[in-house]
Amino acid sequence: MRMWPVLEESLLPEPEKQESSRMGSFILSLSEVEDERSSEEDTLPSSERQKRIAHLQAKLYQAAAEGAVRVKRRKGPRRGEDFTLLQALVKADFWLIFLSLVLASGSGLTVIDNLGQMSQSLGYSNTHIFVSMISIWNFLGRVAGGYFSENIVKYYAYPRPVAMAAVQVVMAFALFFYAMGWPGSIYVVSVLIGLGYGAHWAIVPAAVSELFGLKSFGALYNFLTLASPAGSLIFSGVIASGIYDYQAKQQHEHWIQSSGLGLGVPLVVKDDFLTCYGSICYSLTMGIMSGLCIIAFILSMIVVHRTKRVYAQLYGKPLA
Repeated sequence: MRMWPVLEESLLPEPEKQESSRMGSFILSLSEVEDERSSEEDTLPSSERQKRIAHLQAKLYQAAAEGAVRVKRRKGPRRGEDFTLLQALVKADFWLIFLSLVLASGSGLTVIDNLGQMSQSLGYSNTHIFVSMISIWNFLGRVAGGYFSENIVKYYAYPRPVAMAAVQVVMAFALFFYAMGWPGSIYVVSVLIGLGYGAHWAIVPAAVSELFGLKSFGALYNFLTLASPAGSLIFSGVIASGIYDYQAKQQHEHWIQSSGLGLGVPLVVKDDFLTCYGSICYSLTMGIMSGLCIIAFILSMIVVHRTKRVYAQLYGKPLA
């Protein structure tokens, strides 16, 4: 139980103030924000800080036993303790992580699902090469993401979601690169999106175990895995396919008109048989998802801000 420095004066008053303080009733609310310490406490040596905390705890227990202080704990666990799924679902941190995953990993899964058609629209015949590339980099991203995130928390006590935010910036760059139609964009997307998508699934499980505990980790992790298909359902099933079909229809109508085959007869086009060519087929989709990855980055940085002191306590190196 962490004590506020401002309680020292009220718990250790002069003898004449002790009597009047016992007549009052003080309520100490121990909320989940146990990481909000004052700057004065952080500047104390570790041994002196622990000694002061132990002394104040003893005084509080004595006062509580005498009825001078009533201690009220907020119901439910705090960050770093064991949460059930239902307890985690009412926490802002959990939903920030989930929404960040929906936007970023959902974008990554959309690219993976449509990569064959993307490479075909650019004129590549061996589309399986890019599918293999993104699968390999997906695996390497899981290895590299775990290694990178472990180092930043171990040596610098930075919150693990910092790694997730960094990966999302890389994904946003790759998607923007493709949206601009620059040469070699399919290679950049295959490497960086595969790397970023894989890294998410090495970073997020570790972060969730640190913030919400291991007791219900299976339920928490399985709920978070819904983020990728949920994002892909919207980004791939609605946005990407809708834009692709529109561009394919526009190209087909333009070809009919330019070739003079229309002959004034109303054109009936079946979208199922149309094929789009060029980077324009997916450039708008990639631009939209690049913006979504930036939003995911912002959400991840909010989690970083909210949990930085928790990680400082977990790994023993307070942040500046």
